[in-house]
Amino acid sequence: MRNITLLCLGTFAISSSGHAQSVTWSEHVAPIVFKHCTSCHRPGEIAPFSLTNYTEAYNWANMIRYVTELSYMPPWKADPKFGVEYLGENYLTDDQIATIKAWVDAGAPQGNPALEPPLPVFPTGSQVGKPDLVLSFAQSHTHKGNGKDEYRYFVLPTGLTQGRNLVALEMRPGNPKIVHHALFWADSSGTAAYLDAQTPEYGFVGGQGQGGGLANFGPQLPTYVPGAKPNVYAHGMAQRIPAGSDLVLQVHYAPTATDETDSSTVNLFFTNQPVSRYVRSHIMLPNSLVNGPFIIPPNTVRQFHGVFKTPMAVSLLGIMPHCHLLGKNWRVFAITPKKDTIPLIHIENWDFNWQGTYHFRKLKVLPKDSEIHAFATYDNTTDNPFNPNLPPKVVTWGEGTADEMFYLPLLWVPYQTGDEHLDLGGGGTNTAETAFHFNRTRLYPVAPNPAKGPVKVGYTLAEAGTVGVHVHDQQGRSVTVLQPDRLTLAGEHILNWDTSTLPPGLYYITLRSAGTVQTQKVAITR
Repeated sequence: MRNITLLCLGTFAISSSGHAQSVTWSEHVAPIVFKHCTSCHRPGEIAPFSLTNYTEAYNWANMIRYVTELSYMPPWKADPKFGVEYLGENYLTDDQIATIKAWVDAGAPQGNPALEPPLPVFPTGSQVGKPDLVLSFAQSHTHKGNGKDEYRYFVLPTGLTQGRNLVALEMRPGNPKIVHHALFWADSSGTAAYLDAQTPEYGFVGGQGQGGGLANFGPQLPTYVPGAKPNVYAHGMAQRIPAGSDLVLQVHYAPTATDETDSSTVNLFFTNQPVSRYVRSHIMLPNSLVNGPFIIPPNTVRQFHGVFKTPMAVSLLGIMPHCHLLGKNWRVFAITPKKDTIPLIHIENWDFNWQGTYHFRKLKVLPKDSEIHAFATYDNTTDNPFNPNLPPKVVTWGEGTADEMFYLPLLWVPYQTGDEHLDLGGGGTNTAETAFHFNRTRLYPVAPNPAKGPVKVGYTLAEAGTVGVHVHDQQGRSVTVLQPDRLTLAGEHILNWDTSTLPPGLYYITLRSAGTVQTQKVAITR
């Protein structure tokens, strides 16, 4: 049975007669929250509030019910019905969601504190443990508050006098409010240091040929997305960091209305055990498309199809679909020379805020000349509430958030006998607490949607500030105000809205706070 679906310590269930047994925090809810939520919802981590005890959970009970009923939290984008098991799967079963609902409906009782399981022990300053090498920014970088995103490269000398075998990489962002994600390379050529020396400021801005685009400084190392616990390689697998190399990272800073500074740290974890295979990567880009070029005309929904043929027998370890705000879904599978189909990943509802590398529980063995087929769909219409261009315009490849990408890293090792039976969930890779994050200030999906009559609109606010929540039609005209612009305290906020006052159609809810705008789409029916 899949470890992520196991319910521990007295899981609540709905009986066939429809009557629920008494449900409490200590016996039924705490085991769920501690396993699926607390790794991010604790002091020093990325989530906007902590869930480490009853009092904290009680204060957020309504929001917990709201986001879990939507299956919005904990966020897990890979389709569990696609036939693939991953390390660290993190979604709730229907019974777990019903447990939380029953607990909140009953007034969120604590129960017997003696029955509460102990809080998991988490490493301090890390989600992995004690690092072997810590690399930090030499100085702070100021990200301008001009409402634009920034992709900046930083060069961190490793100082290694001999090559080391890397089994995990962990970034600790100095300013989680603006660090959206980061890519890493080990550069032993000096190229990145040379480019950095050409600019007076700390770090440099690169083009598509300078890492992260159509070329990079070397094999890509593990990536960083906020809230995701780093994977730890085991079973004799690692990535090589050459002696004297520089760690190069490309940091994507999200748009902000005010100047923000960042000085981040990277933890590296090495192994002294013998390494039998080094992890390699291949990135599927637009040059793999069979229906290119990669151009998305305005007012169109377009699906691109990429194909990569394996040059040798390989065993896939992981996969990382990546696109931007026009992304709608991904579907990736392999076809062997014997015409066997091997599913790899399906993401039905792509979300730019929740992305990461999905590591397979068991290696995906692909004989030589197997074909990996990747389908990605993009919505460049006004029906896409995340479209950065209104009205829509032609969008092509680019690193900016308003541009788009077809970017699919594949992690693999050369095949060896026995890979078909190797379970990566066993040999030292502890990913039980893997989780994703949501932005500190977040507008949640409308429930129910499609809407017919009363609905709930919820959001969390990280810091007190002026917030307004408005509803617009498809032409961008304001049709109602759910919350006028006013000073609002940090915390959870749930607004009640009677949609029967508006004619059927598609509408957009916008939350404006601290110079940023977040949007959710709702369909009103009768």
